[in-house]
Amino acid sequence: MTPSGTSLDPLHHTFQAPEFDKATVLDAMRLGVISCSGDTPLREAARMMSTYRIHCVVVFDLEGERPWGVVSDLDLAAAAGTDPDEPVRAIASTELVTVTAGEPLARAAQLLAEHQVSHLVVVKAEDGHPIGVLSTLDVAGVLAWGGSA
Repeated sequence: MTPSGTSLDPLHHTFQAPEFDKATVLDAMRLGVISCSGDTPLREAARMMSTYRIHCVVVFDLEGERPWGVVSDLDLAAAAGTDPDEPVRAIASTELVTVTAGEPLARAAQLLAEHQVSHLVVVKAEDGHPIGVLSTLDVAGVLAWGGSA
């Protein structure tokens, strides 16, 4: 399975993707996961988000084997002014919701809305290993550019 969504002109924010009703999660998701353990200090999670210009970091359990939660930029904003060395597990209030790459994008959009989250962790169907992230902005890109030439 390969993604069919591609950036045509990143400077002008154009994107080519299938029509929304034909798109899968793979067509819109961002491949790769930036992650940390639950012990990671807030300051370090903020540095990750700032450095990679992302809006969430996947938090793994203390054994580092499976995703435990998500710390979002909104979680960090809510914790601003607290101890920057506090571990992310103390503030990660964004629910971990997963989806597989082959699922319809419409189903993923439904999950985002039902759980009131802005990011889904995309996992391998076989073993639940994270392979990417799908955000509300990724869904918006397919809505905006899907099916256009």
